[in-house]
Amino acid sequence: MTRRRVGALGPADRVTLLRAVLGCVLAALVAGSLTVPPPTGVLVGLATVTLLLDAVDGPVARRTGTASSFGAAFDMEVDAFVLLVLSVAVAGSAGPWVLLIGAARYLLLAATWLWPWLRRPVPVRYWAKVVAATQGVVLTVAMAQVLPPRVTDLLLVAAIALLAESFGHQVWWLHRHREADAAPTRSRVQVTR
Repeated sequence: MTRRRVGALGPADRVTLLRAVLGCVLAALVAGSLTVPPPTGVLVGLATVTLLLDAVDGPVARRTGTASSFGAAFDMEVDAFVLLVLSVAVAGSAGPWVLLIGAARYLLLAATWLWPWLRRPVPVRYWAKVVAATQGVVLTVAMAQVLPPRVTDLLLVAAIALLAESFGHQVWWLHRHREADAAPTRSRVQVTR
């Protein structure tokens, strides 16, 4: 993990910032679809580029030696925002229950007000990254409407089940360690992208 001057964005942070901008464009298109439906191909293409860039920022951070806790948090929040936008886009065709995918991060964040021990960092799990990526892919496929509706619904249910397992594991770990010291040590928690 490196230190850099306040306000400076590293190369990987710039990739994440580009993803955030693309996510905002996607959000504007989804919001605008309430009055004029945008071409599905534009939404799917934009979502695909945004998701592919998520696979770029981590390797860039590692290659340039600029991985940071800010970058990891920025990446996570952009991921959550993009998933929220995609779930809103899919909710119109699949049903409002799909919003659970996009709301998961924000529900956990709201829970930290009631249970402050949920704020502690957790050890990095590669599986959690796989689950997060799966959410974006499944939502994009659902938005494209290239599969029969029943198959799409099964994929969305599986995605929510994976997400519930991942968040459940995180909450369980935090619950088991809630009595530990308030300041986590660097040996237990690592910053990655």
